[in-house]
Amino acid sequence: MASTKIIESKGNIVNEISDKVKNSESVILFSYQGLTVADMAELRRALKNVDSEVKVYKNTLVKRALDSLNINLETSFLEGPNAIVFGKELLEPIKAIADFAKNHEAAVIRVGIISGEVADLDVINKYATIPSRETLLTQLASGMMAYVRDLSIALDLYADKKEN
Repeated sequence: MASTKIIESKGNIVNEISDKVKNSESVILFSYQGLTVADMAELRRALKNVDSEVKVYKNTLVKRALDSLNINLETSFLEGPNAIVFGKELLEPIKAIADFAKNHEAAVIRVGIISGEVADLDVINKYATIPSRETLLTQLASGMMAYVRDLSIALDLYADKKEN
């Protein structure tokens, strides 16, 4: 029979996982078997730059936490060694783990939870290809500036025509 200390510590871990999933916009579950300590340190640094973190939990505790949040994940995703990326933002952690997985064959993205909904690998890959917020804002500003530039050229030509 398990002692009350062990049961209490496991309950605390389940609550920790539940809180992290609730407070994260994106949660990515990936297989890390075959990654070295240096590889994981590289991933941790990349995720820290985008205000995210990677944790390793027992699959049974992750299943309990997800069940408590009414998130149904196929049990096949919770087999073998898995790590979880918790991201406070939506896109940046997904892009970071996708870039890392491209460079490290041992890191295999399995499934994600995006804004509380389970997302398969295709959805995660689509999110990974979206440009960053800064790039999107730059594209929007340049698109808006084109109209202003065209208007100023037209007004200048109209003023020149009126002068002559």
